[in-house]
Amino acid sequence: MIDETIVGIVLFITLILFIWGKWRYDIVALLALLSLVFLGIVPAKDAFFGFGHPAVITVAAVLVVSRGLENSGLVILIANWLRHLHATPIIQVTALTGIIAILSAFMNNIGALAILMPVALVMARENNYSPSLVLMPLAFGSLLGGMMTMIGTPPNIIIANFRVRSSGYPFEMFDFTPVGLGVAIVGILFISLIGWRLIPKRKGLVSPEELFEIETYLTELRVPEESKLQGVSIGKLEESTKSDVLVMGIVRNRQKINSPSTHEKLKKKDVLIVETDSEGMRELTESGQLELVGDKDLGKEMLKSDSYRMMEAVITPRSSIIGKHAGSLNLRWRFGIHLLAVARQGVRIRERLNKITLRSGDVLLLRGKDPEIHEALSSLGCLPLAERGLRIGAQRNIIFSTLIFAIAILCAAFSVVPVQISFVAAAVVMYMTGIIRTRELYENIDWPIIVLLGAMIPVGRALETTGGAEHIAGSIVSLAGDVHPLILVTLILTISMFLSDLINNAAAAILMAPIGIQVAQEIKASPDPFLMSVAIGASCAFLTPIGHQSNALVFGPGGYKFQDYWKLGLPLEILIIIVSIPLLAHFWPL
Repeated sequence: MIDETIVGIVLFITLILFIWGKWRYDIVALLALLSLVFLGIVPAKDAFFGFGHPAVITVAAVLVVSRGLENSGLVILIANWLRHLHATPIIQVTALTGIIAILSAFMNNIGALAILMPVALVMARENNYSPSLVLMPLAFGSLLGGMMTMIGTPPNIIIANFRVRSSGYPFEMFDFTPVGLGVAIVGILFISLIGWRLIPKRKGLVSPEELFEIETYLTELRVPEESKLQGVSIGKLEESTKSDVLVMGIVRNRQKINSPSTHEKLKKKDVLIVETDSEGMRELTESGQLELVGDKDLGKEMLKSDSYRMMEAVITPRSSIIGKHAGSLNLRWRFGIHLLAVARQGVRIRERLNKITLRSGDVLLLRGKDPEIHEALSSLGCLPLAERGLRIGAQRNIIFSTLIFAIAILCAAFSVVPVQISFVAAAVVMYMTGIIRTRELYENIDWPIIVLLGAMIPVGRALETTGGAEHIAGSIVSLAGDVHPLILVTLILTISMFLSDLINNAAAAILMAPIGIQVAQEIKASPDPFLMSVAIGASCAFLTPIGHQSNALVFGPGGYKFQDYWKLGLPLEILIIIVSIPLLAHFWPL
């Protein structure tokens, strides 16, 4: 009883920390695991057995194979077709949501969203409607698609392995399809015909020129012959004012110097292309050491240089720069690129860069050469929004990579080998044939998710072994009274939905699966519908931007407010409950 109480307290604190979001969810999961180890609940020798769990290996392998599909060019072909689809918002929302649902059933939904989100933005811009009308449906479509197969989302992989404890064998690859496909079809139809109309028309991410108005802040300043700034470095000049000042280029002896180093020394008659506000311009010219040129054509030409480009990028939920000040990134020194501005929820932030604390979903405006920008984005954990899917890689190895993927699916579906073996083998073959590069083998594994799973699996096991899951299940059955078992299935589904809106969906599945099994045992029913209800519920993070990475990824570019998710998400979750319960009763009888 004491152990059960300790586990309950640790889990309660863990849930609070998950919801609070001060620390990343993988760190919180490790804290929960270590607490139970130090308190003697989880034996030290079993502390890290979760990292070798088949579910963890499967998730990692699926993420790598998903990158192989992206590299092949198959998804790019689909994105190109969508890009040229000119139709009404209903047709475009239907096409985007349907395609991403199909992709997300077989590959990482974040990868699919990262490729299709720039396409959706281009479609919105070209057809003159708010990006908010398509980005949330796109994110929700990625979640609906993940319900359809075992590899579609980590909760399904976790639930498949939990079934081993209750039935002796796991769910197979397409056991999730009958219910998941039905829910996905109804969900997509609702979003396409009705749901998108419930979304407020936010400003969202319009073109860079409209959002950031960079040309408005460009100033041409000349270094007079008598100026004391001759010989002063650009870095010192930028630091000498209280406003943000960024020297984007120099015109010297009719030669243009793009993105000059901070160590570059000023010379007489240099014309500086400066991005700053009116206060910064006043500070630079008031002393008489710099003088206005009064012609912005030079700045415009510099911005539109063939070798340099501006690119928008969104900060992903797992980025290493979250919580840092924008001015402290040192992008010019590290990568040779400029950070020009930051936007949040569709509005440019007017504060100085060194005062802006970056958040997930913020949009950065960067300027530099293509290779340097893409290297920086990969290092920082950001995703480009400027026609990403239309520019990446050659369309190569489509047939071969699709064949490798299909063989892996078939081997798992027909139990030739376990799913974790099948997909690890597929990842290795893709690497050996050059479809995946060495760096991509590890870059595309979502390590926070892997750590979360590895840490939470022993915590979930402790909930079972101490009797906590049995106690919670008994309380649920007692409170529900003498009701039909389907009411209990509905209750487990609803609780799973609620948790997934507040914490990571994989953690929700790990916590709810043992409770679902215990409820089934309490009423002497099959655990299968209860486990399936947890899988469906854990994938329904539609009420908040924090419930799933897909929701967080569109938050900034769509210009959404927190409450916008409820307006589409709440009726969608109610509809899913209404649809999924009859499907569960039919395909997974009690």
